[in-house]
Amino acid sequence: MAAAKGVCLNHIARESADIKRLASFYQEILGFEQIESPKFDQFEVIWLRSSLPPYFSLHLIQRNPSTNLPEGPFSAASPIKDPSHLPRGHHVSFSVSNFDEFVQFLKEKGIETCEKTQPDGKTKQVFFFDPDGNGLEVGSWGTPSQ
Repeated sequence: MAAAKGVCLNHIARESADIKRLASFYQEILGFEQIESPKFDQFEVIWLRSSLPPYFSLHLIQRNPSTNLPEGPFSAASPIKDPSHLPRGHHVSFSVSNFDEFVQFLKEKGIETCEKTQPDGKTKQVFFFDPDGNGLEVGSWGTPSQ
């Protein structure tokens, strides 16, 4: 028996050199809403919340410029373009009820995508990156195809 009971997603944290740019992306593309954020002396944070239940937060944390961590696909200084190379274990996934409209919106914004349809012919997925190179997946799970 597991020690934890009633487990649910609370938040996902992303570190970025430009948290304002990253917050704008998540607000415009996925509809997150900015919520009150605590103030820290050492670094800036922005907290976003999903706009529909089940609610969870996305915590954007200012990258520490003195760390020796390399810039890379998970904290890139410029957008990563080819989502067909998204590592399968490194992404956050969302569901939408307007999948085809959503994919069209991404294309109109100039966001490179990689689309897949599962063998059942019903489940559609689109893979893309946020401005920092974090992998994202959006699917039509449990929603009617548009």
